[in-house]
Amino acid sequence: MTHHPGLLRTAPLQGETTSSLICRIASRYGMEAKVLRSYWQWRNYPPGHDGGGARADAEVLLNAAGRHLLAGLCGVEEDMLARALPSWGQEDAKLSAGRNGVPAAAWRTGGTVAGPVAFGCRLCAARRTGMAVRVVRYTPRWERVCFRHGRWLLDADADQPLEHLDVRDLPEVAAAQRRWAGMARRAARTGAEPERVFALAHAVVARWWEQALHWEREAIWPQRLHQVAGGNAGTELERWRIVGRDAVVFPEVVAVADALLDPVMAELVWRDSGAGRPRPLPADGSFCRRLGERVGRGWWLGPLAATDYGGPLTSWMGAVIRIRRGAGGPPGYGNDPWWLRQEHQPVTMAGQLRVLSKERSAPGSGTTWRSAVPAEQRALITSLVNDAEEQLTQLRGAQCGKTADAAQQLLGNLGHAATLIEQAVRETAAGALTAGMALEDLARWARLPADVLAEALADHHNEQQAKGR
Repeated sequence: MTHHPGLLRTAPLQGETTSSLICRIASRYGMEAKVLRSYWQWRNYPPGHDGGGARADAEVLLNAAGRHLLAGLCGVEEDMLARALPSWGQEDAKLSAGRNGVPAAAWRTGGTVAGPVAFGCRLCAARRTGMAVRVVRYTPRWERVCFRHGRWLLDADADQPLEHLDVRDLPEVAAAQRRWAGMARRAARTGAEPERVFALAHAVVARWWEQALHWEREAIWPQRLHQVAGGNAGTELERWRIVGRDAVVFPEVVAVADALLDPVMAELVWRDSGAGRPRPLPADGSFCRRLGERVGRGWWLGPLAATDYGGPLTSWMGAVIRIRRGAGGPPGYGNDPWWLRQEHQPVTMAGQLRVLSKERSAPGSGTTWRSAVPAEQRALITSLVNDAEEQLTQLRGAQCGKTADAAQQLLGNLGHAATLIEQAVRETAAGALTAGMALEDLARWARLPADVLAEALADHHNEQQAKGR
């Protein structure tokens, strides 16, 4: 390096990853980042994506000598770096094994060090540093809007080229971020951790997002999705649904968090449950109806949310009811309404893109189920199966009481479940047939005569044409 260390001062940005700062220092000196990184002894290799290529969320941990070297290179005091860089001071067993006084470093992924990692706004970085370079920062999911430039800052852990989405024409997204700041303070006053409230609300809305493909009256989310996709998601709808999800649903996430923190809404749950006289939650309950109104979906959300058993919302409702009744909760989490089961946690953008990439690059691309069957049809099959499962779940303990009552419930629920399963079979067979599967194979797998299945598929085709699908 021809310049004296510290000759060009490079101040860290708040929340920046150490790796991002090193890259900016190298750019300031007109060097490649890998040349500057040679000043440290590295204990492992940088993390990369499955398909090759460096990860933007790669993070660096330094030993004491390594931190001292970095402070000299950027020309700022170590205490300033400690305040700005979340990974500063965190060490690793690999680093302590080196010789004293030798600058050493170890690679990690940012998410394992200090939480979610996102791209910074390049325009803001240029305004502060005079250089329009990439910045990577630790940023919680409720602080992804750059108000100045109308950008939604994307996760940095995904293997995709975009750093932000344009939300200038979606003022409700920025407004939701402003609202969240107040709700976070309200959550803290009630003893709830804001991070857990947000995580639960995000899980609830992400579950709706997966179901929304077959909501015929849903118009808000498709409009927002096309907007963040540059006007039209076009033939890349599935990819845009992955990349744009968190930005598109953010206003509803904040609205749901607001509702779950509202004591009035908790009271509605208690009343719907029968209060002192327990009863199953009704499909037209006051809580879900009010929740639908609060997220601008009064036309569908009430019955949907009330009958979506086993989801994060009904888990929250169950905890609220148990607290009011003084009853104990399932082992492991008691009656904590903000506890989010692992199976309810939404798959991240990076995880979904990895699955999509593997499907598209697999041998015989176009024949995998997710790539061959439209997302709308897959979502409908999932919904039918889930609804059938719920009908059967309601039969637990049904074989008791008067014969007429037990028979009525058993036959009613079994008949409804059978209808739903029959619809799911037809949708599945139709999707597989369109993808090129042989009718004879489908009939064998469905345990139906080929002519019966062919007739059912013909009826299904006529029904879809009548509906305009």
